[in-house]
Amino acid sequence: FPVAPDGIGYVRITQFGEKADRELREALRKLKAQQVRGLILDLRWNPGGLLEQAVAVCQEFLPTGSLVVTTRGRNPAQNQTHVAVGRGDQLPGVPMVVLVNLGTASAAEIVAGCLQDHKRAILLGEQTFGKGSVQSVIPLPNGAALRLTTAKYYTPAGRLIHERGITPDIVVPLSEEEERNVLLLRSPGGLESLPPEERERARTARDPQLERARDLLQALPSAARQISPPASSTAPNRTP
Repeated sequence: FPVAPDGIGYVRITQFGEKADRELREALRKLKAQQVRGLILDLRWNPGGLLEQAVAVCQEFLPTGSLVVTTRGRNPAQNQTHVAVGRGDQLPGVPMVVLVNLGTASAAEIVAGCLQDHKRAILLGEQTFGKGSVQSVIPLPNGAALRLTTAKYYTPAGRLIHERGITPDIVVPLSEEEERNVLLLRSPGGLESLPPEERERARTARDPQLERARDLLQALPSAARQISPPASSTAPNRTP
């Protein structure tokens, strides 16, 4: 969980598994001990995972009682509300930038949308995937089962995630080559799989989204106040 000389910390969550909240809490503890003055939370290429872990991660950055996500379906029994509980914001007053892209999906979109709606973080990158449905498994008499979509996820501001995704506050696209190089740097053994000349080029490649996030946080605290609260999404439906 590195902190740069300028005080900007960086945390990447690759998926929302059973230990995501505990591992994040430990990361935040170490960052706090280093007097971090800005945080980059990288959710790019995060396919999601457990809903309860998405809620738990949001709790680390929000006051107790804050709305995190709701589910709504035709059957009122499917309607649920999830709010933040626990100790409250672990880095109060520390501005955040959350990095997202098309690979940000499901639980990762819940976190991104929640922090954006509460103006706790600035979202930077590209439109997210748009996977926000609740699926129920219905057993059939022959031993098979039917997986049926029974509800959908909505952000605290009431924005539908499914087939729409989350729009970042600041759009910073990556070219195909930049995306390839970033993925190689993130993948264990990715650089070693390349020929020597390509390996060095990938190693020194830029990550414009990460660079823009760092530049933004260096302008704190004014940068965090320049983003207006998002309105309800009116973007047309799309198929991911």
